[in-house]
Amino acid sequence: MLRARPASGSPRTAVLALGAFAVGTSGYVVAGLLPALTGELRISASAAAQLVTVFAIAYAVGSPLLAAATGRWERRRLLIAALAVTAIGNALAAVAPGYVTLLLARMVTALGAAAFTPAASAVAAELAAPERRGRAVALVYGGLTVATILGVPLGALISQQLGYRMVFALVAAFSLAGAFAIRSMLPEVAAGPGVPFGQRFAPAKDPRVLVAMFVTVVACLGAFSVYTFITPLLASTAGLHGTIVSVLLFGYGIGGAIGNVIGGRVVDRWGSRRPLMVILAGATVLPALIPFVATGVAGAVAILFAWGLCTWSFNPPMQHRLIELSPRNSGLVLSLNASAIYLGVGLSGVTGGLVMAAGDPLLLPEFAALLTLSGLVAVFLGWAPQRAGEVTSQSDPGNTSPSCPSANLTR
Repeated sequence: MLRARPASGSPRTAVLALGAFAVGTSGYVVAGLLPALTGELRISASAAAQLVTVFAIAYAVGSPLLAAATGRWERRRLLIAALAVTAIGNALAAVAPGYVTLLLARMVTALGAAAFTPAASAVAAELAAPERRGRAVALVYGGLTVATILGVPLGALISQQLGYRMVFALVAAFSLAGAFAIRSMLPEVAAGPGVPFGQRFAPAKDPRVLVAMFVTVVACLGAFSVYTFITPLLASTAGLHGTIVSVLLFGYGIGGAIGNVIGGRVVDRWGSRRPLMVILAGATVLPALIPFVATGVAGAVAILFAWGLCTWSFNPPMQHRLIELSPRNSGLVLSLNASAIYLGVGLSGVTGGLVMAAGDPLLLPEFAALLTLSGLVAVFLGWAPQRAGEVTSQSDPGNTSPSCPSANLTR
């Protein structure tokens, strides 16, 4: 057995972040490819946007099912297989002859991403020392954040010159590179204790887990309802269009990257409840201020940066909370959380569109604030402590839960 290094920023965790960047770019890159997709496939922007919806739905449905089905797989093998599936899905998208086959390719890609992200989060937590687990999980999610900062705009730029197919081909190659990096640098990580398939879904019946899932859905739904329609919103508040909006979104992404790091550090110091309440309070107030603050470039830069920082600091404390609730089945609860994230993302286009149809873009921030406020109320009223006996003793040599300071590693 090997003991995990007591550091969240080790090369082992870094390769997990590299894989997260690959699957994150796979999921988010379509947003930057819409002009190329509509032009090359001769479809409407609405039809092209369904490539995001299909990915989100396949991810949301597949994540808990795959977590249960692969619960006994050695973790490194699972991560490599997940990235291989992601690569296959992107390669199929690169050669898909038409819209329908492209939809199917996106579903394959989503299944690979759905298997990778929760497992990578759990492995990162297991490899880190107890006091640094929040930062380790944040580093993995940092790969997803960087995907929004670099992957999406780079994909948009490449598609303008070489077409959308080249973008999918490059993401496929990067996914394979991530798989090889994990094979080379990550030790074998044994799966948790054997649990019958049916019992693997037991955490989903825990009211505390259900409250956490509700909070994740409404937080993501609120955030992406605004983010998806940020261009018409900024046009309404400040008359901003085109390149300047892209620059502002880059500022949002920078704020998100910083927020992700902060989220990991505060959870290591203060646990999950207090950070979640502060983050959700900020995520309620900041979008509501956009119509009043983003009336010019300077105001838009400031509010989008702060909003991005707040939004992306949400994941580390929520992941920490779920691992606390079900340490022996962390892979499943993290996959449920991933499903909740993508459910919120998938619904955001629909709900945001309905709000837009009912009025104007200025109603979106207020709608998002109400959603996030409901999440804050749920954390305040629905938080319950761990039940006695749920976390095994650190003296148990076979324990691989987050309460145990050593990971169950083999060469």
